[in-house]
Amino acid sequence: MNIRIKILMDQMTLQEKIGQMAQIDRRAATAEIMRDYSLGSLLSGGGSVPSERATAEEWVEMVNGFQNGSLSSRLGIPMIYGIDAVHGHNNVYKATIFPHNVGLGATRDKDLVKRIGAATALEARATGIPYVFAPCIAVCRDPRWGRCYESYSEDPKIVQEMTEIIVGLQGDIPANAAKGVPYVGGNTKVAACAKHFVGDGGTINGINENNTVAGWHELLSIHMPGYYQSIIKGVSTVMVSYSSYNGVKMHASHKLVTKFLKGTLNFRGFVISDWEGIDKLTYPQHANYTHSVLYGVNAGIDMIMVPLNHTEFIDILTSLVNNNFITMSRINDAVRRILRVKFSMGLFENPMADLSLGDHLGSQAHRDLAREAVRKSLVLLKNGGNADSPILPLPKKASKILVAGSHANNLGYQCGGWTIAWQGLNGNNHTAGTTILSAISTAVDPSTEIAYSESPDEDFVKSNNFDYAVVVVGEYPYAETAGDNLDLTIPEQGTDTIMHVCVNVKCVVVLVSGRPLVMGPYLNYMDALVAAWLPGTEGHGVADVLFGDYGFTGKLSRTWFKTVDQLPMNVGDQHYDPLFPFGFGLTTEPVTESS
Repeated sequence: MNIRIKILMDQMTLQEKIGQMAQIDRRAATAEIMRDYSLGSLLSGGGSVPSERATAEEWVEMVNGFQNGSLSSRLGIPMIYGIDAVHGHNNVYKATIFPHNVGLGATRDKDLVKRIGAATALEARATGIPYVFAPCIAVCRDPRWGRCYESYSEDPKIVQEMTEIIVGLQGDIPANAAKGVPYVGGNTKVAACAKHFVGDGGTINGINENNTVAGWHELLSIHMPGYYQSIIKGVSTVMVSYSSYNGVKMHASHKLVTKFLKGTLNFRGFVISDWEGIDKLTYPQHANYTHSVLYGVNAGIDMIMVPLNHTEFIDILTSLVNNNFITMSRINDAVRRILRVKFSMGLFENPMADLSLGDHLGSQAHRDLAREAVRKSLVLLKNGGNADSPILPLPKKASKILVAGSHANNLGYQCGGWTIAWQGLNGNNHTAGTTILSAISTAVDPSTEIAYSESPDEDFVKSNNFDYAVVVVGEYPYAETAGDNLDLTIPEQGTDTIMHVCVNVKCVVVLVSGRPLVMGPYLNYMDALVAAWLPGTEGHGVADVLFGDYGFTGKLSRTWFKTVDQLPMNVGDQHYDPLFPFGFGLTTEPVTESS
C-alpha cells in the first residue's frame, strides 16, 4: 500500500493534493466540480438528502453520480462520501434508528454495541455510503451540554468499552495488523470516525463548543482513553472538536493534533475538521479565513470540512503553500493519510456503490436488534413506594388502562435529535417505526381497554376508574447548541400530566430524555419511574420490559443529580450526593407464561 500511495503522490500536482484535502456538502457539489477540482470527499450534513424520503436507490444513484465525476478527473482518485450515522443511519428515511449513546451506555453491553455498529455499516452501505462520522466518544461531564445524549457515559471506562462499535462498523482487525493503521474490512463495512478530539464533553457548565479547563493528567485520564482504544481498533479517522482546551481552540492545537494524536498515539488515519471548524478559529466566524486555513492545516488537520465554498479554501491554501507559510511536507502528510484510508477501504478497486445491499435498510433483523437495545437500555429508578409492593411488571390483562403524555405517541420525540433532520422532528410521519403507545396496544391482552390522552385533566383521570396509567413525557428533540440547558426541567406540559395522572391513579412514568432531568419534586407521586433515554424507532422494546416479557437490567451510565446547583457532579467526586447514583438500576424478573 505504501508503494501505491508513493507512486500516486509522485504524479499529483499541488492543486490535486489540495483538492484531496477538501470536503464539501453534496448541496454545493456537482460531478463537474468533483472532476475539475479533484476533491477528496463529500458529505451529507444533518438532513442533507437527495430528496425527501429518498430511497436507497436514489442515494446510490446520487453517490455514484458524484463518484463518476471524481473518476473522470486526471488521476481518477475516488472520492469518499461521509455522513452522520450516530444512532443508526439517521438521515435516511425508513432506516433503523437505534437508541442514542446515553442509552447504550446504560446497557453496559459492548457486544450489543458492536452488533449495532455492524448493522449501521450495512444500512449506510445500502445507500452507497462508505464513511460515517461515528462514534462520538465524548465523556459528558455535565448534562447541561446539548450533546450529552451522544456520550455513552461520564465514566471514561464505559466509553472505552463502547469503542467496540468501531469494530462493528469497520470489521475485526486482523491479528497481525500494525497498531494505529486504519482498517476497513470490505464493502459491507464503513470507515469510522472517533470524535470530537478532545475534551468536547468537559466544557465549562456544559456549554457547547466552549472551553475545557483541565490539567494534563485530567485530560489524559478522563477525555483521552476512548481515543487510545479507538486507535488500537484501527479507527480510520478522527474529527477535531469545536471546543478549546485551556483556551486554545482544538482546531488550532498543533500540540494535541500533531504531537500527541499523530506522534505519541501514532494514529495513521486522517484527521478531519468539524463543519466550518476552522472558520470558527476567528470571531466573528470566517472573519479571517487565511488565518483559519493557516492555523488549522498547520495544527495537523488533514481534511477540511469546508463545506460550502471549495474555491476559497483551495485558493487560500495554494497561496499559503506557494508563499512558504505551510510546508509541502505538511501537505504530503495530509494527502498520504487520506490516500491510506481510501486504499485500506478498497475504494480504488471498488469505487462504485451498488444496489446489492438495499434490503438491509431498515430490515427486520436490524429492527429486532434495536428492540433488544431498547430493552437493555431502560433503567428502572423506582418500583413501588417504600412499603408498597412493586408495580412493575404491569399486568397485560386489565379492564381499563390510561396511556398519557406528550411522548407516548410521537416517534420524532422518541428518536430525539439527529433523526431525519439535524434537530430532530415532531410527529409520526417522518420515518418508519413503532411508538410507545402502539407498542403498549400490541403488548396488552386484547380484552384490555386502552384510553390515550396526550394531556388529560384531573377530572378525566378521576372519572374513568383506570386500573393503572403509563405516563410518557420528556424533552423535545434538540441537537448541539440548541440543546444546551441550564435548568434541566421536564417541559411544563409533562409535569402537569404527571401531576394530573399520578395523584389520582396508580402510575408508571416513562421519561424520554437525552439526560437526567430534575425529578425530585415529582418522585413521591409516581409509583414507578423508568429512564427510557432516546430509544429510537423500536418502541416495542419499552413495552417488552414494562409488561415483563423481559426484565429490567439497565444501569445508570450517568449520575442522576438532585438539583442543577450540584453540577457538574460525577462519580468519584468528593461531594457526591445524587438522587440516584451512577450504576444504579433496579431489576425485575421476566414473567413466565404460567404465572
